Amino acid sequence: MKPIETDAERSDALAALLAGQYPDERGRYGPFGGRYVPETLIPAHERLERGVRRWLADKEFRTELERELHDWVGRPTALSPVPHLSKRWGARVWLKREDLAHTGAHKINNAIGQALLARRLGARRVVAETGAGQHGVASAAACARVGLPCTVYMGELDMERQAPNVGRMKLLGAKVVPVTSGDRTLRAAIDEALRDWVSDPNGTYYLLGSAVGGHPYPYLVRELQSIIGREARAQMLERAGALPDVVVACVGGGSNSIGLFHAFIGDEKVEILGVEAGGRGAGLGDNAASLGTGRPGVLHGSFSYLLQDADGQIQETHSISAGLDYPGVGPEHSLLQAVGRVRYVSASDAEALESVRECCECEGILPALESAHALAAARRWAAEHPAAKILIGLSGRGDKDMPTLSQTLLAPAPAAAEPGRKSK
Repeated sequence: MKPIETDAERSDALAALLAGQYPDERGRYGPFGGRYVPETLIPAHERLERGVRRWLADKEFRTELERELHDWVGRPTALSPVPHLSKRWGARVWLKREDLAHTGAHKINNAIGQALLARRLGARRVVAETGAGQHGVASAAACARVGLPCTVYMGELDMERQAPNVGRMKLLGAKVVPVTSGDRTLRAAIDEALRDWVSDPNGTYYLLGSAVGGHPYPYLVRELQSIIGREARAQMLERAGALPDVVVACVGGGSNSIGLFHAFIGDEKVEILGVEAGGRGAGLGDNAASLGTGRPGVLHGSFSYLLQDADGQIQETHSISAGLDYPGVGPEHSLLQAVGRVRYVSASDAEALESVRECCECEGILPALESAHALAAARRWAAEHPAAKILIGLSGRGDKDMPTLSQTLLAPAPAAAEPGRKSK
């Protein structure tokens, strides 16, 4: 499709988005999205698309999902004012506490919804991928809840830095398969999960964890995660008496952020800020900022912004956060950037670590490293907007990140050299 280039085209695309015209019948969000999948998976995607249209509109399904979200997941999650951070930043700050949801992150909203859908579609087993491990844990828990066996693919590198979640998945009954090929992170895990699905597209359901992939996955995940934004919007009106001046969330593949942002897209006076992983620098391979430094291309079934070289080869990424360590982003985020409705920035590894420390010491909340990127960017935004109302999506808790935090924030400082002796 033709790229969005002029102000008139941006205005038309935003109007279509607000009118609910995206995704269109081809699964497109303007020029982004679509369905670029192996021929063997076309029937499975089409069957899933029919199931999404049927069951998401079904009263009985919605009632069961809402009951599980309330009774099992623990929704609505809290909207927490953070007075000490607010005082430090010179702003009024609230956190939407997805870290308080069952299994410790927003991933469970999508996992239980898709698990219920998989059961209705007659699946005999479920496969999933995971990066930081939170989607794997959520998938394992949701499959246990609905009575379906679950296999989770996880990159070998991610298994090392997210060891607590590997144990949790196994305790919840999932089979965890280490992925030793490729970059050994989330991208490689998705590749392996797709290979598994191709081998049995009829009996296997692929429970995709982010707002990426071929149509209808970006739409399905957004719909299941949009409860975050609906709750947060109502809570802000009730607690603060007004909408926030800015909504901030971290962006990897983009499920927690699209879930939070969706309810505010039509509020023209609310600025929306997506925060990608700036890693250790701006060079290709030093970050995971697909929207900030990438170019459009196709990955895992969808046309969106990707980190790729001049020859179109997908590049390895870097982020201290396993959940943001992915070389692409959901197609709806690409559209939101193209039309200018959401501004996407980045936060570095160092900024994220400092935000973890600040949030812990000031508020007694240990945020996930993913969420810490949003905290870092929100602090920068607050410095330029005194006394503003800031809503931050706290996508998950940081217990899973303790191996990484032990090697960084908690690592002992290097011993000082003795006087008169050179350090080695």
